[in-house]
Amino acid sequence: MPPRTLQDVMDAAPDWVEALRNSRSGAYVYPVVAPEFSNWRDEQRAWRESAVLFDQSHHMAELLLDGPDAERLLSETIINSVTDWPVGRAKHVVPVSSSGHVIGDVIGFRDDTMRFNLVGRVPSVTWFQFHAETGGYDVIADRDDRSPSRPMGRPVTRRHYRFQVQGPAATKILERVHGGPLPDIRFFRTGRINVGQCRVRALRHGMAGVPGLELWGPYPEGDAVRSVLLDAGADFGLAQVGSRAYASNTLESGWIPSPLPAVYTGGEIEARYRSWLPASAYEATGSIGGSFVSGSIEDYYCTPHDLGYGFYIRFDHDFIGREALEAMHGRPHRRKVTFEWNPEDVARVHASHLRPGLANFKTIDVPISNYAATSADRVMKAGRIAGLSMFAGYSYNERAQLSLGFVEPGIEEDEALTLVWGEEDGGTAKTTVERHVQTEIRVRVAKVPYSVAARESYADSWRTRQ
Repeated sequence: MPPRTLQDVMDAAPDWVEALRNSRSGAYVYPVVAPEFSNWRDEQRAWRESAVLFDQSHHMAELLLDGPDAERLLSETIINSVTDWPVGRAKHVVPVSSSGHVIGDVIGFRDDTMRFNLVGRVPSVTWFQFHAETGGYDVIADRDDRSPSRPMGRPVTRRHYRFQVQGPAATKILERVHGGPLPDIRFFRTGRINVGQCRVRALRHGMAGVPGLELWGPYPEGDAVRSVLLDAGADFGLAQVGSRAYASNTLESGWIPSPLPAVYTGGEIEARYRSWLPASAYEATGSIGGSFVSGSIEDYYCTPHDLGYGFYIRFDHDFIGREALEAMHGRPHRRKVTFEWNPEDVARVHASHLRPGLANFKTIDVPISNYAATSADRVMKAGRIAGLSMFAGYSYNERAQLSLGFVEPGIEEDEALTLVWGEEDGGTAKTTVERHVQTEIRVRVAKVPYSVAARESYADSWRTRQ
């Protein structure tokens, strides 16, 4: 009988770490949006020098929670406090497992007193859906899943289109489409602006270091809204960003997008979740890549502190994982950093592919270098693991190969460490892994966010509290 649940899949795998490290599902795919509209270098450059249009309509799932218990459900499942969450405000919310390890994160929009819309990557959305459907809450959960990674010509529709206009010229472009000065929408608050014939919802936000607006509305209106934005932005150098460059903006702004969901171990809650999740779920089909190898899946989990979310934790409410996080409180924590890769070592890896007949190192793809859903590369100091690198790629703006990860307590900024690149024994069976040999790359511990604009000019948030 084929496996029906995540638990069935795990029970059939003698070594779950080995199963995820050899998963055939490939790397994370940003669906539907064209890979490039011009070229990824100029698209990266535009968010620093002019303005960009990010199309976020397809790679994130949405979960609408509506009902008297919607706020209570969130209060009991996130580390954030809900006491300061008025209608019209968005929050970056983080759910954790009973062990205090991160499931993921989403942006939560409070649309009304009893209605919230949660937008983000699949693991967190699914976690909230599970609790809404099984936790006895008086709430309706209405999910709009991410678009298929490979639609193969089939039509794709969503509940909402979702665009962001970001960059130094964003305000001028948005004022032009609105027909005058923008309404005073404070950071992570929502309002409405005019775009052509459409009245569009807007969130004050920023992914590229310079605040702009995130815009959304009914999916059928998306093409018309995009057309108006592109026409208005033509005089200001507005560039559409393709799926190839899109995720690389986080290398400059500092968000780690894909921690391993901490659901494979734990207590009664996680056991019920594994038996609820279908065998086709992300958690059952995802992959782990990199040079870090452990026999314990828990060694791949992250705490909120590892990802820079420690200041979100509020012990003013009871929530899943509170007891575990209280036990961690006051102890030394690992901290999020940017690793700046040595350019000579990066060039040596690229050069290895120009030597016929000789062993090559693992390809460093650009602008995104990850080759699994979750990455974990060892970062070493004096023969000991000093941290993990979790999200890697190239920034044309900084002319640097960078990665985001965390380091152990005591590791200082500007320290020189060594990143082990590639996988052991020629590489795992992942479809994204060619035969190769491991090598060492020197890295420097740098600030996060790496971009000065994101670090010094951004609104008060996790980006500025590192």
